[in-house]
Amino acid sequence: MDDLNDDSFDDVLASMEMPTAPKQPKLQAASDSVASSSSGGSSVAGAAKPPPSNPHSVLVHSKQRGNPILKCILNVPLEFRDDIVPDYVVGRTSCILFLSLKYHNLNPDYICQRLKELGKMYELRVLLVQVDTPEPHNALKSLTRISLLADLTMMLAWNAEEAGKIIETYKQFEKRPPDLIMERVESNPHQKLVAALTNIKPINKTDAVTLLQIFGNLENLINASEERLSQVMGLGPRKAKKLYKTLHEPFLSK
Repeated sequence: MDDLNDDSFDDVLASMEMPTAPKQPKLQAASDSVASSSSGGSSVAGAAKPPPSNPHSVLVHSKQRGNPILKCILNVPLEFRDDIVPDYVVGRTSCILFLSLKYHNLNPDYICQRLKELGKMYELRVLLVQVDTPEPHNALKSLTRISLLADLTMMLAWNAEEAGKIIETYKQFEKRPPDLIMERVESNPHQKLVAALTNIKPINKTDAVTLLQIFGNLENLINASEERLSQVMGLGPRKAKKLYKTLHEPFLSK
């Protein structure tokens, strides 16, 4: 395979429409063409619009039938559609393009063509890559570059189960507030101190709790000697030396 790290995709990427705010989800122009044809009295005047989708379902392009990852999506319903551009629609403004690295190595221009078809559709555009080759590094480097240029979020899965779970999770969290995945800030002073001590490698949470139980507060802990720290159960000389050194380092570098 040619080196995908070079400029093999530059021409295609240069002609690609990149999303610009505001971005709105769109469906393929199938329904529009039906409407325009019916107004003209052509032979397709009797064609009907696609039925509205179930808001709780993952919309799946019909070309994805037979993809093994579908068997791994167990907790959300699937709805197959021909009138969507991406492989999966997981929200009003969110979509997923699926790509196997093995297929990408055989057809390196495929993803660029898909992105040209997608155009400016959707606000969150996920490139779900299944890593199914023994040497994925060059291909992933190239796809990372494409993702940056095309405003994609790249997610990696090492098997069909992981890929299915990612699709499922995006749908399940479609309307969840972002603070569900944000780091929770401890409000309890004791827990804050435990968290601060565990930032000192290799001190773990059990070590931090034990130290505070023995010394009572941070002042006593700072004033303890290295020898005294090494006597704490579970700490040992190596951890004691690192902890003592960290606690006695100046806050400002000279």
